[in-house]
Amino acid sequence: MEEVTYYNKSIEDSLKVQKSSLNGLSQEEAQSRLQQYGKNEITKKRKFHLLKVALSQFKSFFIYILIIATVISFSIGHSIDGFVIGSIVILNAVIGFIQQFKAEKAIQDLKKMIIPVATVLRNNVRMEIPSSDLVPGDIIILEAGDKVSADCRIIEEENLGVNESSLTGESLPVSKTIDVISNRVSLAEEKNMLFTGTQITRGTVKALVINTGIKTVFGTIAEDLQDIETVKTPIEKRLDKFSKQIGLIVLGMVVIIMLLGISNKFDLVEMFLISVALAVSAIPEGLPAVLTLGFAISSMIMSKKNVVIRKLPAVEALGSVTVICTDKTGTLTEEKMTIQEIFANNQFYEKTENKLLLDNQEISLDVHKSAKHLLETSCLCNNARFEKSDNGYTYFGDPTETALVEAAMNLGINKKELIEQMPSLEKLEFDSERKMMSVLRKVENKRILYVKGAPNKILESSTYEIINGNLKKLTNKRKIELLEQSRLMEKKALRVLGFAIKELSLKETISEEGLIFQGFAGMIDPPRKEVAAAIQECKAAGINVKIITGDSPVTAKAIGEQIGITGRVITELELSSMSNLELIRQIDEIAIFARMTPEQKLRITKILQTKGETVAITGDGVNDALALKSADVGIAMGKRGTDVSRDVADIVLVDDNFASIVEGVREGRRTYDNIKKFTKYLLAVNFSEVGLVLFALLANLPLPILPLQILWMNIASNSFPSLALVFEKGEDVMITKPRRETSILSGTMKYIVLSGVLAFLVELVIFKILLKDNPIELTRTMVLTLGILYELLFIYTVRSEKSLFKAGAFSNRWLNYTILFSLALHIGLLYSPLGNLFSLVPLSLNNWLFILPFAFSGLIIFEVAKFFKKK
Repeated sequence: MEEVTYYNKSIEDSLKVQKSSLNGLSQEEAQSRLQQYGKNEITKKRKFHLLKVALSQFKSFFIYILIIATVISFSIGHSIDGFVIGSIVILNAVIGFIQQFKAEKAIQDLKKMIIPVATVLRNNVRMEIPSSDLVPGDIIILEAGDKVSADCRIIEEENLGVNESSLTGESLPVSKTIDVISNRVSLAEEKNMLFTGTQITRGTVKALVINTGIKTVFGTIAEDLQDIETVKTPIEKRLDKFSKQIGLIVLGMVVIIMLLGISNKFDLVEMFLISVALAVSAIPEGLPAVLTLGFAISSMIMSKKNVVIRKLPAVEALGSVTVICTDKTGTLTEEKMTIQEIFANNQFYEKTENKLLLDNQEISLDVHKSAKHLLETSCLCNNARFEKSDNGYTYFGDPTETALVEAAMNLGINKKELIEQMPSLEKLEFDSERKMMSVLRKVENKRILYVKGAPNKILESSTYEIINGNLKKLTNKRKIELLEQSRLMEKKALRVLGFAIKELSLKETISEEGLIFQGFAGMIDPPRKEVAAAIQECKAAGINVKIITGDSPVTAKAIGEQIGITGRVITELELSSMSNLELIRQIDEIAIFARMTPEQKLRITKILQTKGETVAITGDGVNDALALKSADVGIAMGKRGTDVSRDVADIVLVDDNFASIVEGVREGRRTYDNIKKFTKYLLAVNFSEVGLVLFALLANLPLPILPLQILWMNIASNSFPSLALVFEKGEDVMITKPRRETSILSGTMKYIVLSGVLAFLVELVIFKILLKDNPIELTRTMVLTLGILYELLFIYTVRSEKSLFKAGAFSNRWLNYTILFSLALHIGLLYSPLGNLFSLVPLSLNNWLFILPFAFSGLIIFEVAKFFKKK
């Protein structure tokens, strides 16, 4: 059947297109259509193969290098090295597999959003069927509490309200209608439609099923979700490039050393062993372990700040973001409607916490009785309730009504006490035609009707208003003036309600005409107190923040202005009319995207990535799943987020608070800085050994260090202290712009070369001095010990761009512990029989005193260089 839109079709035309009737389908026709359209289920395009996913974890150039190093280490008898490197490879594969397995749950969670049973009309007989058997053309019946299990066109409704937050992002229940919508509108504005996965919050509805399964809006999202490939994080991209760079360098180095050794008539086997030992030494095989450990530590730190990391590389990715696209409700705002302004007695009052202000001065409700009476009406015409709790009071009911009851309570007006004094006699609930709610109550010997509703409806039904305690006739001109006051409130993004009362005689029936107008109350979901400061911190860190919301442009703009996000505002309709090229040119000046659909949110993400941005997207609904999976960092909400959004996302905010993202960015930047410190340290000290061996070969000298000694240095001086660098504290990470580096080596090559050359020269000087008058075993032992001491001390200067004293010489206690442990390991080896296995001899006190000044040289020279660089 040709795909058509139904919001712009009448009920009769919709039934005609679906070849159905108000009595529903026959059982035979329903069975025929079930064969034609298939089950109302979300099917998977491709199956999840455990073996395929497990093997995919080894698809990394760096992992290939480590696997080769593992095999060679075992083949030449260096089992310890082989075991350590192999363990690192397996650990990383296991972690990657677990992450991908969890992400697969997203499709399963989408399936759970379709309930198992649906009530339908078949041959005008009401019956329950499995929701999987629903077909286009069915007539479905729903009531409050039911979850919608197919996309439908509404054909009958009574006081219908639907929670569509999981689909559109709109936090408040949406009132629905049967009316035809003639203009082209966004998904959120299709008021005569129901969508799979949304929930009926009030009223009843009869609707025509138009799409099922993969053809529904949710089904389309699920299908698209399966097509989207997971985006590599920035650190994964940089690691791939780094792996290729280091691999080529190591391969070239092995070939050169082998050729030099053969040309100088060294033993072929020994040259092969020295080449392999140097290759294994030069490769920073601990990098995956450092990444995993660093990310895990950061994850624990961030979890204490309400940020849960689902995919470990996302720790660093969050620190790399250049653009954060955030939703509004609950992330930037409190997700709680709050009374902000009251208009009564021709005056505007401002509501703050437990005070009511007039011209910035606190007033008494006993003096300003018009405001007090309006607040009383807001409680007396209200279905919300509250209960006492440990933290004060907990409010239950519609968000709009709970806001009214809470505001009154804050100002000393208790709804429970009021309704005990004024019992209810009769009630007219709100409906979409009247747009009013009325409650008749007994007040002493009187019967008074309390009314609230849309401002225009309240004014249309009002004959009088109260000014300074006196009744005053309402003229049409005055009604227009009052309506203008409500519009002024609406321009501030306030949701405005009007209030009125009417006294009825004992025998008079309820009539909502001839009311006495009391005033207006304006409410809003206000910004979180800490968000404005967090936005400013993002700006200082060079991160652009944009709002993408399903809410109205007026509300989004007002919230944006309050928190410091200003710029152009566009709607989904405007965005749809723009080509990708136009959007690429204009997207930088657009700050707020309102009334957005899932497809447009995904499009915005892709366009930003095309411009070279690293994009973080926040989301809570199924509508956000596509963008969350496509973004460089997907951030789901912990409190109000759906299972689908949480399982697709890289990060989950426990408190749904934007300010927590900023804490995550800070931690991510700190983590990456520490990874760079680790990398430049290992490369600097390891390549000095390569240089030393190369020089000896070129100069036709004995090898200054043997293969097993090289591997021992790799274990004793490199492994443990370098891992401790992940515990370093951040250095002014939020006052610099985001990284746009393509390699881990970016900005470090000069440092690596200079420090590597210095280490090489120091070791070469010792080697040349000692070689003249000492046995080769003692010379090699002293060169090895010098190298280990040099590296253990040099790591202190790598820790920070600041001087050692300003950074806190011994502030990283884990580094101190590992250095002492490494030193103890080497001393233990020197003075034990195991030293013979490594061709080492014990050192005398004079030997130690001779090499100590050289061991400190790297630390001292680089610290002095920092001093002059700062000057």
